[in-house]
Amino acid sequence: MLDLSDAADSFFDDWVAVRRHLHQHPELSGKERLTTQYLKSLLSEMDLPIRVASDGCGLIADLVSDESVATAPRLGIRGDIDALPIDDEKAVAYHSTVPGVMHACGHDGHTAMLLGAAQYLAETRNFDGTAVVIFQPAEEGGGGGREM
Repeated sequence: MLDLSDAADSFFDDWVAVRRHLHQHPELSGKERLTTQYLKSLLSEMDLPIRVASDGCGLIADLVSDESVATAPRLGIRGDIDALPIDDEKAVAYHSTVPGVMHACGHDGHTAMLLGAAQYLAETRNFDGTAVVIFQPAEEGGGGGREM
């Protein structure tokens, strides 16, 4: 079985690439449709059941450790996917491509880490019950948690 340390080493470059992609393509609260589609495509590669919010912003993936888990524990883990209306003034290759919008609060990192957790759990199923992975929109603008 792949342990967490080996997974981190094995997938590190992929997770960094996800964070940088998100940093380059930020979306403001309530407008995270492209981010949601990007995450959906990555989660689909893991063969996870995915539910996209009715407005197209935000999604949930359910990871089940065993088919007979009706009474088993459920765990929810979430990350926020929205950005802020701030100019990205960093001189880095993954600079925001959206004028006046950037991930200034680390939501790109939160999202990449949550995706990494989902990937690890999907590959190992090293847990009992169901893990509900929530990619929440509109954390900065409010209301996204309620919607999810």
